[in-house]
Amino acid sequence: MVAESTSFERRVLGRTGLEVGRLGISASYGVPGDALERAFERGVNYIYWGSRRTASFGEGLKRLRSQRDRFVLVIQSYTRVAGLMAWSLERALRALSFDHADVLLLGMWNKPVVPKILDAARKLKQRGLVRFLAVSTHQRTLVPAIAAGDDFDIAHFRYNAAHPGAEKEIFPQLPATHRPGLVSFTATSWGQLLGKSSLQGFLMGAHPLPQGERTPTATDCYRFVLSSPEVDVCLTGPSNAAQMDEAFEALKRGPMTEEELDWMRRVGRVVAGK
Repeated sequence: MVAESTSFERRVLGRTGLEVGRLGISASYGVPGDALERAFERGVNYIYWGSRRTASFGEGLKRLRSQRDRFVLVIQSYTRVAGLMAWSLERALRALSFDHADVLLLGMWNKPVVPKILDAARKLKQRGLVRFLAVSTHQRTLVPAIAAGDDFDIAHFRYNAAHPGAEKEIFPQLPATHRPGLVSFTATSWGQLLGKSSLQGFLMGAHPLPQGERTPTATDCYRFVLSSPEVDVCLTGPSNAAQMDEAFEALKRGPMTEEELDWMRRVGRVVAGK
């Protein structure tokens, strides 16, 4: 994997035609609304109103209302009951006093989305409540099929130095044209690559960091992901302004060198128990 440029420049999010910054921001980990506004001022415009919707983040979104056409609002639904999807989306929009979302993200589908759920999502698009449909998955082998079809405009998938399988299972399989937008999540592997323990890391079978190797920072993790030119947006999950600043540092420093990529891969293999 060789970086194509010396900076992480804005780009078009696949076939959506939307222009996005290379970092996205999620509400799910507690980042306050003022940090969201500062991130937006610095070019972060893929804004994910996800599974944990804090009041502070919501207030920050409301204060950005006058610049609504400059950011991409993503609202997620985990529902497996088609009749609940409209209620869930409309409730989220009312909480923000917005009339539509740019992206409806169908969360955590590790098998093809069932027809009733997909039909419900399409109806919301027809009503003008969403502009584009997205799906998130931990099953990387589903993404090429998603990319080849027309049901979804954006795919969210796991990608980091401990779980680099997208480099074989997704990136080489993408169509040359008209591909969906590609958004990665878990850049730090739930903190495992930073030497932090978490319940998710425990469930995933995380191993201690290797001895004799420098411990990566969050900045390093974001740079690793974005050094893959196929990734349009790398989601960040900051809990405070300082963590958001670590993400901004990745944009300043740009793509990793081959030496840095090799180091991250060595650390990642150990964390993944390989």
